[in-house]
Amino acid sequence: MDQHLAAFQQHRPRLAGVAYRMLGSRTDAEDVLQDAWVITTVTRLCVDRLRAARIERTAYDGPWLPEPWIAGDSAPAADARAELASDLSVALLVVLERLTPDERAAFLLHDVFDSDYPEVASVLGKSEAACRQLVHRARTQVRQRRARFTATPEASRALVERFVQAMRTQDHAALLALFAKDAQWTADGGGKVRAAAKLLHGPRAIARLAASVWRLYLSHQTMEAVDVNGGPGLLLRDAGDVRAVMAFETDGVHIHAVYSVLNPDKLRGL
Repeated sequence: MDQHLAAFQQHRPRLAGVAYRMLGSRTDAEDVLQDAWVITTVTRLCVDRLRAARIERTAYDGPWLPEPWIAGDSAPAADARAELASDLSVALLVVLERLTPDERAAFLLHDVFDSDYPEVASVLGKSEAACRQLVHRARTQVRQRRARFTATPEASRALVERFVQAMRTQDHAALLALFAKDAQWTADGGGKVRAAAKLLHGPRAIARLAASVWRLYLSHQTMEAVDVNGGPGLLLRDAGDVRAVMAFETDGVHIHAVYSVLNPDKLRGL
């Protein structure tokens, strides 16, 4: 038993990485790890749970975002050689949510966790040819829908600081200048708290929302700069309780996306 436990602890970060990227939920990922510790079983359990979750998420109230992963927690590991290794970004998880469960599993195992096609086929119980098609379709969708930006952590954090300052001073011109023309704001309240019901597009709509959100809510809360899913973010508290987590996607010059998680069910683990 001690040997089995040691093996589980050794591989747990990798297994947690698979489960979290598959499900976008810390809670569900931990539940799966309680049930199994071999990658084949973890992946198959995730596929089964994801199929059930897709039905639930079609009835989700408003936009869906993954549960945030804050730096300081033990981040779920990936294999360093892969192109998308260690990429936990909210943007990627949102794109992965649009894939079928099998596409998502095949793509993550092959492109993120560096599994070869025979291993992927063994895990999913499919032929190698079928797995190659799954990975190809998934990779095409990821590349089409997910913009990748290169920005230093310092530049990204500086943009978030300017964003907070512009909200605090209600500087509408500064807010407009911060956002790219194609910028988007996604808020996930899950029907539990008040949040924008649809994605907002463009600097003007986002600037208006940011200014009003500050006046109504954020001015009464404390903000802490944190890393969220490997990128710049903010942790918002009210009387010590976590009320929201915001993640930002930037190119170092402009903010391209804001992901605001307000659903209290997704903040319990923080």
